[in-house]
Amino acid sequence: MARIRKFVSYRRIERPYTRTSKYKGKSFVRITPNIKVIGFELGSPKKSFRYTLNLVSKDDLQIRDNALESAKQTSNKILEANLGLAAYHLKVKPYPHHVLRENPLASGAGADRFSTGMQKAFGKPLCNAAQIRKGNTIFQISVDKNNIELAKQALTRASKKLPGSCTIQMVENK
Repeated sequence: MARIRKFVSYRRIERPYTRTSKYKGKSFVRITPNIKVIGFELGSPKKSFRYTLNLVSKDDLQIRDNALESAKQTSNKILEANLGLAAYHLKVKPYPHHVLRENPLASGAGADRFSTGMQKAFGKPLCNAAQIRKGNTIFQISVDKNNIELAKQALTRASKKLPGSCTIQMVENK
């Protein structure tokens, strides 16, 4: 199986989805890859908690769906092992709508015979990403007062799996 391409080439926010063509059939992305984020809410969503901690982005960036799922799993593992499912509510805020594309360029001997180069460079759909602006919330954890430190630890661990830098903000619910 082929490796995932490095995300450095997709980190910058660009105009989503679109392709402008004089032919109507070529003005859209044909296939949208399946989103790898399994669930967007974990824990106990119906229970009301006293405190909410937000993981907030410090800059504009794109986050690939597999990075969101990886960060969600790491933070959920800490919370579920120490608190149980009834003592927290974890929510993934952004949805990965943006389709990332790749224009494969052939290299090696004889590549010029079957490579189109940049002639038809729209690219094939590779994966999905969430576009996040500066100040947007990525993850949200709701807990009671005695579990705040554990929630901060879970968000810190999740931020290490994401590109860019993040801060943790705490809000008291009334």
